[in-house]
Amino acid sequence: MTKKRDMRFLCYPYMREEGSVVDFEIRTDSLAVRIGQAAGLVDSYPREKALLLQLTEYAYHLNGSVRGEQAIGQEALQWLSDVYDQYEVEVREDIQQFLLPQGSYAASALHIARSEAKKSVRALHFVRLERDVPKILMDYIHLLANVLFLLAVYINKQEGVNEIPFKSQSYPKKRGRKE
Repeated sequence: MTKKRDMRFLCYPYMREEGSVVDFEIRTDSLAVRIGQAAGLVDSYPREKALLLQLTEYAYHLNGSVRGEQAIGQEALQWLSDVYDQYEVEVREDIQQFLLPQGSYAASALHIARSEAKKSVRALHFVRLERDVPKILMDYIHLLANVLFLLAVYINKQEGVNEIPFKSQSYPKKRGRKE
């Protein structure tokens, strides 16, 4: 008789696997958790709460799209692009410069989720060094990071929190720009 493995001692079945897919899946799991956390902080904004819950689901679809069936397609990318366009109009004047990641608790959670999305981009890049990854997945995760940024700025705006511009002392001024 074969002894069944006790699942309470296994948090993730691929943990010992070599290769970058596991790291990508763990990163996107963290991304989904952070987006879900942000969704829990925007109860007074039902449209954004519903959007964030949808993005949490899409983060898990992205998660499985490398190892399993590709669940992120052109329709999902177009939907997210439309979301980007909608919020970019709302905060266009606020995002003309680099901003410090700060503000309300909800906006700060969105900035953390944005950072997780960027880490997921990097993890997916390493997967691409090992195997073919559809370009649409890279496009989607980059766009998701940018949408999360726009949402953070939008929530700050709704909460009456002023954005704080950041002026780098590390990068030179661009030619032709007056500051």
